Amino acid sequence: MKTIGIIGAGSMGSGIAQVAATAGHEVILLDSSKPMLQKAEQNLRKILDRLADKGKMTKAEAGGVLDRIQFTDQLPKFSPCELIIEAIIEDLNIKKQIFRELESIVSNNCIIATNTSSLSVSAIASACDHAERVLGIHFFNPAPLMPLVEIIPAVQTQDEVLKEARRLVDSWGKITVLTKDTPGFIVNRVARPFYGEALRILEEGIADVATIDWAMTEIGGFRMGPFTLMDFIGNDINYTVTETVFKSFFYDPRYKPSFTQKRLAEAGYLGRKSGRGYYDYSENAAKPEPNFDQQLGQKIFNRILTLLINEAADALFWNIASKEDIDLAMTKGVNYPAGLLRWADEIGIDKCVLQMDELYDEYLEDRYRCSPLLRRMVRDGKSFY
Repeated sequence: MKTIGIIGAGSMGSGIAQVAATAGHEVILLDSSKPMLQKAEQNLRKILDRLADKGKMTKAEAGGVLDRIQFTDQLPKFSPCELIIEAIIEDLNIKKQIFRELESIVSNNCIIATNTSSLSVSAIASACDHAERVLGIHFFNPAPLMPLVEIIPAVQTQDEVLKEARRLVDSWGKITVLTKDTPGFIVNRVARPFYGEALRILEEGIADVATIDWAMTEIGGFRMGPFTLMDFIGNDINYTVTETVFKSFFYDPRYKPSFTQKRLAEAGYLGRKSGRGYYDYSENAAKPEPNFDQQLGQKIFNRILTLLINEAADALFWNIASKEDIDLAMTKGVNYPAGLLRWADEIGIDKCVLQMDELYDEYLEDRYRCSPLLRRMVRDGKSFY
């Protein structure tokens, strides 16, 4: 494929454009906002100059990458594209409208992909007369740095289209995993307890924000605690994804959003980008000290990890992805210190079942139901690996 089209010049779209252009493709980056296009070009120039200054590429190579990116606000410019990746707002109706318009411009052989993180790829594809050439190609932000890409076939996607798209993304040096078109795919589904159970622990008054973050980083080995990470992502974005997954799973209580996060988003306490979230990011703000109680920290870590393992096991139970791709997605997509299913083997699947049952007995909430797969594995004396 020679020419790649990208719709949306925000941080994700610009990042994907950089990846494709670095791989040698001609790239057409489209946005309806001319100021957004100008900002994207300026930011890409700075990023590429910085890479050249660090010796990651020569100045000529950096210049070549930028030269291969054409910035436009005109959809008809996409006519020569062989692959188009849409990376705009998470609004199903807007995405469907864009896909309908694209079909009147591109050839029948052009693959059209969505970078959606939480919407149904099959629903987006339904807007097209040739839905068989539509699929999901979900990058993680920042796209040039994060190695993982989730490949999501819609119900309508042709096998050859799926294979060709995956081969192409693999050739860009990315690590691809294959996932069913279900809410949250792998990462945004399996990761929900990292945020949700941390918020539950906070709301119950078991521990404060700093202590929960400390437990997950210092005891658990995660790169960021859940509240630091939510502030980094943006509480508005994280809440919206949680709400979308909750609704898409027919209001399964396992994915129930938090009032705490909803109120922060409503107050404009979005995290780093607004200067305040769970933490205060103003210049002279004091950093809260955690409670360094090892027993409490271990309890917090075990509870959140068990919920994560249970979610990973359920994704495998429902054939969302292979065990290898589930573990790969969590280590390469969100930098978990280990694959959750391999982690379950190490700590003992029987212990995971016991903790889930203890939580269920205490709360009598379906939120804490144990995955049937974990129970079967204990019964049959099996491990994941």
